[in-house]
Amino acid sequence: MRQATHTLHVATRGRGLVEIMEKVSRHTTVSGFRTGLLTLFIRHTSASLIIQENADPEVQRDLERFLARLVPDGDPLFEHTMEGPDDMPAHVRTALTQTQLSLPVVDGRLALGAWQGVYVYEHRRRGSQREVALHLVGE
Repeated sequence: MRQATHTLHVATRGRGLVEIMEKVSRHTTVSGFRTGLLTLFIRHTSASLIIQENADPEVQRDLERFLARLVPDGDPLFEHTMEGPDDMPAHVRTALTQTQLSLPVVDGRLALGAWQGVYVYEHRRRGSQREVALHLVGE
């Protein structure tokens, strides 16, 4: 059994999804693994990782509208506002989504469905540089 690690650097432009499927697939292909498990972990508390439909952009807009209703910026419930009205809502959004994904590798490729994409979900209104740690285990 072999292991490989890599860090992806992802620039976000503010709240929304940034597809990282191409970068993740490239790393998997270059590693030479035929079978295994790829773990992705985002090193932040105000951004997350999700698997979501990659065909219809309306899915992403609907997801954002839902989270805006569920966790609105500036909600007076929150006391943690050191970095602005989107500070604590970004942390809650991260808690409601995921900071880690596990993806199977089969025949040298990620075993995702036809309409599935892997995304960094930025929860802050301003853009940022995000890091995603990749760890591949297999043969």
